[in-house]
Amino acid sequence: MAVSIASARRDEREELAEIEAYYRAELARPAEFPSVQWKPVRIGPTWALDDDGIHWRLPEYTIGWGVLAWCGRWLQESRGVGWQFTLEQARFLLWWYAIDEAGRFLYRDGVFQRLKGHGKDPLGAALCAAEMLGPVRVVDWDDSGPVGGDEMNAWVQTAAVSLKQTKNTMRLFPGLFSDEAKARYAIQIGREQIHALGDTRFMEAVTSSPASLEGARSTFVLMNETHHWMANNDGHEMAAVIERNATKSKGGAARTLRITNAYEPGEDSVAERDREAYEKVLAGEAVDIGLLYDSLEAPPEAPLTLEAAPSVVEAIRGDSVWLDTEVIVKSIADTRNPPSRSRRFWYNQITAAEDAWMDPQQWDAIAAPDQLVLPGEPIVAFFDGSKSDDTTALVGCRLSDGHVFVIDCWARPAGERGRGWIVPRQQVDEAVAGMFDAYKVVAFFADPSDTRDDTGERFWEPLLDDWHRRYGPQLKLWSVQSGDRRHSIAWDMRSKEHVNLFTAAAERFVAEVAAGLFTHDGDIRLRQHVRNARRRPNEFGVSLGKEHRESARKVDLAVCAVGARMLRRLYQNKETSTKQRSGKVW
Repeated sequence: MAVSIASARRDEREELAEIEAYYRAELARPAEFPSVQWKPVRIGPTWALDDDGIHWRLPEYTIGWGVLAWCGRWLQESRGVGWQFTLEQARFLLWWYAIDEAGRFLYRDGVFQRLKGHGKDPLGAALCAAEMLGPVRVVDWDDSGPVGGDEMNAWVQTAAVSLKQTKNTMRLFPGLFSDEAKARYAIQIGREQIHALGDTRFMEAVTSSPASLEGARSTFVLMNETHHWMANNDGHEMAAVIERNATKSKGGAARTLRITNAYEPGEDSVAERDREAYEKVLAGEAVDIGLLYDSLEAPPEAPLTLEAAPSVVEAIRGDSVWLDTEVIVKSIADTRNPPSRSRRFWYNQITAAEDAWMDPQQWDAIAAPDQLVLPGEPIVAFFDGSKSDDTTALVGCRLSDGHVFVIDCWARPAGERGRGWIVPRQQVDEAVAGMFDAYKVVAFFADPSDTRDDTGERFWEPLLDDWHRRYGPQLKLWSVQSGDRRHSIAWDMRSKEHVNLFTAAAERFVAEVAAGLFTHDGDIRLRQHVRNARRRPNEFGVSLGKEHRESARKVDLAVCAVGARMLRRLYQNKETSTKQRSGKVW
């Protein structure tokens, strides 16, 4: 008997080694991308190439190889057909299970965003099965690297805000586990719960009940369709409870993975907050807490037409070759489906909210990060000052072609709490001095806001007066050109005249972006502020602003971009008028 058991285990090890060898060989091949006109936007390490620019970059240390092999050995796609991840999914799993030299996971949680029909639920189900019974924890190291073992107290949850959503995953398990796996692990599958190994391993479906989730000692949570998790269905509170439960786990081993379609901006879903958190890390506005974000999206300029759609879908479906491009194109052509929905579902694009000031796809389409503004080039610049809450920003615009670029910005550092932080005025002053040293600044307007210091004086007024004395003589266009309060720089946006002027500039800005009449530097902070901005109608037209006064979603860089473009136009009009009036008087 002992001999037969040993033989069976040896055969099992050989099968696992064979499956792992398959993935290693396939992922060692040169990376291949479909030859399409509309190249997708690739987000996440899954899509990174190695230094040679030919092969996929894979993590140095990962227990993902063992997970891939375990799933191939004990799970099945259909009866008698072993489970096999696509190579795209396999790369994601290798990064999801990547660890550092101390054996800790590189990523605390993750987001897997794909177009509808990609296969997110089967991927999530396979992960849940592995987290319940597979080698998902580091237990040892050998000459080949880390060795994975199972979680002896596995408590896996698949969470959603409705029972229907949890069923999308739970209904897969009866056919996912092979008969051999059900016998080996004594798996008992119910509608909403799964037990294994004498009830020492547990999986359950949970829905919107934050109170009942509090304190659960879950070891892995699959958060399903987080683009539907909102405040009105307890989605945010549910996500917060799940995060707290995972945080208190031993060694931070418990993690969460969110699977989602592209969200609709402005709905304030958990998916939207996840994306914003990720982009803030990229912009240096937040601490990197280990969020693995993985997405494959159509480029912003991809048209939603019958001619272009097949190429676009082929590019962003990745390895999901089972998606029928022809059927998807028919859905796109169906006039009952609004374009914004088709872009979210089939292009995996994050499309604008109803009250969005700017279409984010149009903004991304005019990004030109390679267009450098050279020293000595003539520019105009606009400054928006705050004291502690909003972002203090400085944006320039090249005079020759209207290219917009961020010079600098200052925001409350990640992790700062309360009212202790104040914008460093000396750093701001140094940045302005650096701007005048680097470029030929012909006009510079600054909105000081009504922010006041502890003495009741305006916070920015002394510095703006200092700038006026230092730089006023070299500026070609002054902000206040007549009267007792002549000033070269201070430009108070609260005056009725300036509100009218800025509103017209904001409307013109949106139209020029849509027409592709200028470019910008692609700064991710500016991009985020443009996405945050909402339409704000007033007596003069439609301006822009925050979603509400106390919103943490800042828009100051977008305001400065509009101001800089407005200033360029004012300067050009002044120059034209001056040239027309020039001549000799006899």
